[in-house]
Amino acid sequence: MQIKLSQKERLLLEDGKKQEELCVKKYQEYASKVQDVKLKNLLTEIAQEEQHHYDMINQMLQGMEPNMTHGGGTTSIKIDNTFETTNGNINDQLLLEDLLSTEKYVSSFYDTLVFESADTRVRQAIQHIQKDEQEHGEKLFNYMNSHGMYDVKY
Repeated sequence: MQIKLSQKERLLLEDGKKQEELCVKKYQEYASKVQDVKLKNLLTEIAQEEQHHYDMINQMLQGMEPNMTHGGGTTSIKIDNTFETTNGNINDQLLLEDLLSTEKYVSSFYDTLVFESADTRVRQAIQHIQKDEQEHGEKLFNYMNSHGMYDVKY
């Protein structure tokens, strides 16, 4: 079934498409720079999910109902909770801080888009993407916390 977008939806989706493109590039670039294999796999997995978000937005911009299933399925990375020091690897921490900040921004952007969506299918697709973005942030936080890069004070 064809989706007819309002002007506001179209403009916001175009912005979302640019954000997703930036996310894909960041995750791919950062995955090539980090030292830990588990982290490299995590960033590669998230890059693929961000690519899926980009594709979903593109489908909506073309008037199509988006495919919300991830191609090939997602692989869940289990992050061990043993504390490891970064051994002076400030670079990984800086990259992760940037990615977490990006996820916070993108998630809040989608919050606005959800409220500005007139079409129920668009709203549901954006809520799906936003949930994924929040899960990305959680995965990054968990990795950082378990590796001494994000100290939670109790």
